[in-house]
Amino acid sequence: MGKRRSVTATLAVLAAVLTVGRAHGAGLYVSDRGVRPLGRGGAFVAGADDLGAIWYNPAGIVDAPSSFLGDLSWIDYQTTFARQALVTTAAPTSTTLVQRFPAVTGTTPFLPIPTAAGSIRFGSRNQYAVALGVYAPDAALLKYPDQVAGQPAPQRYSLISLDGSLLAVIGAWFAYKPTEALRLGAGIQMLTGSLKTTIDFSACPPDNLLCASEDPDYQAFSALRVGPIFAPSANLGATWVPLRALHVGVSGQAPFVIDAPATVDVRLPTAVEFDSAYQQGRKAHFHMDLPPVVRVGVEVRPLSGSDDLRIEVAYVREFWSIQKSIDVTPEDIGLYQILGFPSPYRVPGISLPRQFRDSDSVRLGAEYGYDLLGLHFLTRAGVSYETSAVPEPYVSAFTVDSAKVPVSIGGSLVIGTHLRLDAVFSHTFASDVTVRPEEAALYPVNPVNGNPTRKVAVNGGTYGQNLNVVGVGMEYRF
Repeated sequence: MGKRRSVTATLAVLAAVLTVGRAHGAGLYVSDRGVRPLGRGGAFVAGADDLGAIWYNPAGIVDAPSSFLGDLSWIDYQTTFARQALVTTAAPTSTTLVQRFPAVTGTTPFLPIPTAAGSIRFGSRNQYAVALGVYAPDAALLKYPDQVAGQPAPQRYSLISLDGSLLAVIGAWFAYKPTEALRLGAGIQMLTGSLKTTIDFSACPPDNLLCASEDPDYQAFSALRVGPIFAPSANLGATWVPLRALHVGVSGQAPFVIDAPATVDVRLPTAVEFDSAYQQGRKAHFHMDLPPVVRVGVEVRPLSGSDDLRIEVAYVREFWSIQKSIDVTPEDIGLYQILGFPSPYRVPGISLPRQFRDSDSVRLGAEYGYDLLGLHFLTRAGVSYETSAVPEPYVSAFTVDSAKVPVSIGGSLVIGTHLRLDAVFSHTFASDVTVRPEEAALYPVNPVNGNPTRKVAVNGGTYGQNLNVVGVGMEYRF
């Protein structure tokens, strides 16, 4: 009967995987995922022993009894951007000045990010386990205004909105415990869904012959829709337990490579050169790389003969250097009847420079179990330090990143032998980033000449960010 119930639960999870249409996420990961792992500060590699292991270390699945795990996390993320740009006054007394723009704020909607997974453990020694699961990337759907104080918003050439992006990772995992001291695990995954982003293009002709830089009359609102996305990946892990009180874990996540069809819709500028202009064709191809990840952790259980206290130190390296650019290749998109240009004018490929670098983080997490008033409780706390993946010249309103220190607290109420209820709160302390205007390296996308008009960079200025995560979850053991 127990196995039959487990099979039924796992099939229910598979059904959820196949129908989860509205998992959300886009852009960079902004938080560690999972309510219990986040409560430990992301230090959940050697000590992974529930279905949170599908992301952190799949070897830990075999230490979880046949079970179902579900959780929801809300990422409350806010960014600020006070833009500065270098401008040159007219000849003959040309002078370079710093122009300051009104500050702008990016916010995220209330969209809880889900995880759902189910597993079956089997074998004469419970040495095998299989799991199915679905989760959304822990990322933020930033949205900025398109106007500030009645003027075009200063971040409009980097990002206006990520609303409408729908992404989820589905996967299947297998774990094996050949001896009491060793666990091995591996999984196959698929990132699927769609991505939507809106920004403004600058359609000012090359060298600003007819218009001032960032002239609103030459502004072209653009909506890029990417999908359907089918990006396969895999992960694997191992846990070694030489002593009851010592667990050592290592895991690796392969990259997600997004190669997907896209559509580009442009609202052409109001300038007189575009009075009779129109777009024909909207198909394109989109390419973006999400990084491989390596994790190593050591967990100790220092209380003699008891697992009530668990302390883990983990190291994580995310290989963001794989992401040099985001590339959009139009497939025969043409602009017709632009005054002074050939008709049709074929829109060339667009490459958005990223030039990311690898990031490192060190995590420390602890978990303590105790009985109170006839109930069993678990308390957790964690802290980590993570370096930035984005070199300062490439920080933008689309990707605000800096060195950061996330701090988390969490806990669980265990009811009987089957049910565990989880909660977490995390706050990230992040330093502001100032991109000096003379070092800023990002320019408006210009479909008229196919390359950024290298006159005024759009990402100089000061960036701030505020990140809180609130999550709840449950585990039911069969």
